[in-house]
Amino acid sequence: MTNHQLFHTLHQLSRHLTNKLNETLKPMGLYGSQWAVIFILQKKGSLTQKELCDYLFVEAPPMTRTIQRLVKQGYVRQLPGQDRREKHIQLTEEALQEYPKWEQAVNKMNQDLLQYLPEGSGEVLFTLQNNWLKQLLKGED
Repeated sequence: MTNHQLFHTLHQLSRHLTNKLNETLKPMGLYGSQWAVIFILQKKGSLTQKELCDYLFVEAPPMTRTIQRLVKQGYVRQLPGQDRREKHIQLTEEALQEYPKWEQAVNKMNQDLLQYLPEGSGEVLFTLQNNWLKQLLKGED
């Protein structure tokens, strides 16, 4: 196997997983990028747009569009921060009520996809990915 094959396969897998997530969320009026924002806000509470961008590795313009869509759908609100330019993003009551339904659909999709992995290899895969990501992030400091 060459490095190119490894990264090509990773890219294909990432695209396939993104497509599966979008298919799962589409009937509920969401896309994977919106789910990522909702998921993080549910776990971490209110974050600034910059913090969301940094955490999700997303540039500001697409994040702005995603947040605008979520505001329009009534799932997030923007609150002014200490700095006028800074906005804190948080989930609305409506999003908090819908969250369990979205999470259940995503969890079911994840379980369905995990059936293709050999027994016990999910933990190994998670450890490899997590360690690799930590090393990449450490190298960016």
